[in-house]
Amino acid sequence: MPGFPFARQLPVASALLLAFPLGIQSQDGNGHVTAASLPVSKTLYYTVEWRLITAGSVKLRVTPMGSAESPGIHSELQIASVGLVSKLYKVEDKYFGNYDRGFCAISSQMLASEGRRRRETKVTYDAARNKAVYLERDLIKNTTVRSSEIDIPHCVQDLVGGLLAMSLSHIEVGKSADFPVSDGKKTAMVRVEAQEREDVKINTTTHKTVRYEAFLFNNVLFARKARLFIWLTDDAEKTPVQIRVRMNFPVGTITLSLDKIEQI
Repeated sequence: MPGFPFARQLPVASALLLAFPLGIQSQDGNGHVTAASLPVSKTLYYTVEWRLITAGSVKLRVTPMGSAESPGIHSELQIASVGLVSKLYKVEDKYFGNYDRGFCAISSQMLASEGRRRRETKVTYDAARNKAVYLERDLIKNTTVRSSEIDIPHCVQDLVGGLLAMSLSHIEVGKSADFPVSDGKKTAMVRVEAQEREDVKINTTTHKTVRYEAFLFNNVLFARKARLFIWLTDDAEKTPVQIRVRMNFPVGTITLSLDKIEQI
């Protein structure tokens, strides 16, 4: 049977990663967005809906690392199938990322447990050499699936860092911005459009939002044909309340809706 559609596609996890602002900003002497201080720890919980059923849950936590003089950011993303989908194809994926004060990627790790499949993927972003080193291993067979090295800009974002830069850039409605993003296998300039203001109702709460579209798919960063939409609250917090990936048949549409936020 086909696998759970949001499981084997880190691009769908990317939908969430591309929608998590920390609400901190500053600029260095060159006008680049940087972390002004260490952020607070924040955890967001989402429900995943696919074909009108609850298919999974997503938990994303972002915490500070480093020091006040040299702050950094650590992210942890957990994706799990639930209910009937979990009985058919169990998924427990974890993604970890580390970023410097300019939200440039330092390293990432993906632990994928999907059905009988167990994979570990590590990416090291070497700014000194302008290289990204990618290593994917089959944990069951204890073999290397893929090992490669690609050229990257001196500062490149993975999908979390791309969002941090996006959310702090204050893209006006009707405008767009481009961000250098890499998954370790490919690097691309990803365009993000702020399309229009919309009211989004989740459960009993109506959120004032701006709808964005991030052009990751269709042979930009990922080959799959799809569209990715992100709804951020139209306020200083820019909270991602809804993320939607529209794919072609047979997958269809996957929607992530915000359940709650915890902040320390």
